[in-house]
Amino acid sequence: MNAITITEMFARAKKIKANGDKFSLLGIGPMSKTLIEAVLALGAEKDFPIMLIASRNQIDSDIYGGGYVCNFDQKRFKACVDEMAAKVGFDGLCYLCRDHGGPWQRDEERSGKLPVEEAMRIAKESYVADMEAGFDLLHIDPTKDPHVEGVVSLDVVLDRTVELIEYLEGVRKEKNLPEIGYEVGTEETSGGLTSIEAFEDFAKKLTDALSEKGLPLPLFIVGQTGTLTRLTQNVGQYNTAEAIALTKSANKFGMGLKEHNGDYLSNAILLEHPAMQLDAMNVAPEFGVVETMAYLELIELERKFIAEEKRSDALAAIEKYAVASGRWRKWMVGELRNATAEQLDRENIDLIVRMCGHYTYEIEDVKKELAVLFANIDSIGLNAHEYVIKRIKDSIDRYIFCFNNYGLTSRIMNA
Repeated sequence: MNAITITEMFARAKKIKANGDKFSLLGIGPMSKTLIEAVLALGAEKDFPIMLIASRNQIDSDIYGGGYVCNFDQKRFKACVDEMAAKVGFDGLCYLCRDHGGPWQRDEERSGKLPVEEAMRIAKESYVADMEAGFDLLHIDPTKDPHVEGVVSLDVVLDRTVELIEYLEGVRKEKNLPEIGYEVGTEETSGGLTSIEAFEDFAKKLTDALSEKGLPLPLFIVGQTGTLTRLTQNVGQYNTAEAIALTKSANKFGMGLKEHNGDYLSNAILLEHPAMQLDAMNVAPEFGVVETMAYLELIELERKFIAEEKRSDALAAIEKYAVASGRWRKWMVGELRNATAEQLDRENIDLIVRMCGHYTYEIEDVKKELAVLFANIDSIGLNAHEYVIKRIKDSIDRYIFCFNNYGLTSRIMNA
């Protein structure tokens, strides 16, 4: 895999865009081992470059608690991607990307209100582990700070961004590690980079500061185009004019615009992206929801065709641990964010199962019951694993098609 670095890939992408090609890249959250297999299989079929975007809650060093995706640290994540690529015959471009790296980006660090020095030290160590494991792109996001009420000032974000990139470039050169790309900014919908003026001011100050120190400019800068994921839908108000303006602004400073929270957008909006020449978008929770929905569909099939005493308890197991995780609070709206488990009605619980089922896949009770479910479904003539893979592939393929990514790897490699 990866005949060229992500920086070379992006340079070639810009070149073919300048010659009239139109497309947007897609960052995909590695929500599970099954999803990793599905996206690599789709990549082998459709010939597009893959960016797997892992948050610190999903994948991180064991010393900081690992991650909920298969309890992976960075090296085990890389090994899994290599294993799945070999399994499905993928030999194209697949880049491992850190999504929202930085201080206080793990839930427990933020809730524990770690001191600034400790949070920055841990962020640096986590990033170094990323580089040593072969990550290709690091999102530098120091926009969280539990010691600050409201939004962290852009000057503080700027200073910490430069500090982190300078440190990482020093370590990378000292350890003779390969060149990597950087991503900066955040998708926060209040304060921060929510206006063209603030976006441009930050981009200019950052590129000036990095250039002065001889540091590489980021490949991507994140901008807010109106996307906002809550429940199992995009509740934001997408702003095409803003997206075009931010794209032009980012490109003016030598960076690509990256949208976050692209989940659940309509095909009509997705189809605009290549025409706008918007550079990239991240999607993650939607694919986790799709995988969980596939399990729920198989559970319903099991209920109809398997005797009660032989059925799995997969639904009960997923429900138990999804509710207990509390992670659903992030995606809820209104008073439900602070609800106790006892205050949740049946409709709320069903929603939590769909939203947060993917957080439970590696819990032993859930794994055991899913194995029973798969065996039962296989016994009635349907390949359960292949069904789940197909459901995930179809979901990702919607973006790949709308973003004009079919054959994109070949177009880039021939540039």
